[in-house]
Amino acid sequence: MVNDVVDFLRNHMSPEMVVFIVSLLPILELRGGLIAAAILGIDWYIAFPICVIGNLLPIPLELLFIRKIFEALKKIKGIGNLVTRLDERAKRKGVEVSNSKYTLWGLFLLVAIPLPGTGAWTGGLVADVLDMRIRRAFPIIAAGVVAAGLITSFISYVIPMLF
Repeated sequence: MVNDVVDFLRNHMSPEMVVFIVSLLPILELRGGLIAAAILGIDWYIAFPICVIGNLLPIPLELLFIRKIFEALKKIKGIGNLVTRLDERAKRKGVEVSNSKYTLWGLFLLVAIPLPGTGAWTGGLVADVLDMRIRRAFPIIAAGVVAAGLITSFISYVIPMLF
């Protein structure tokens, strides 16, 4: 999937812009951006900040407006069911991390562990489900993005150098 997006975008913009755009996208996020950067031969020290900024840029807007956006999208035929499923999934993830003593750690781990269905976008949805304010949720999500970036960097840059 990352290869398809990179191939399409690289014909229209600079490699750094491709990495930035990939990092903005839900699902691919920073992890996809770092993989794209490695594919495009961008040095890690250039790619990492681009990916972190790209992944974090939409999160404050998500935290502020996701409820209103979801309510509007649920009314649109064809995507309403998808939005409802996303909302239900976020609520299930929210239950997993909602232990009040460990809520912040749970949110951090949800964002930091680079697995499918985790990341900053999901973390933003979960933070909304948990009624976390932006000033409390955003720093935890940002820390999780940096941690996920370090893990993905090791996989995308260090391991290939070893072999």
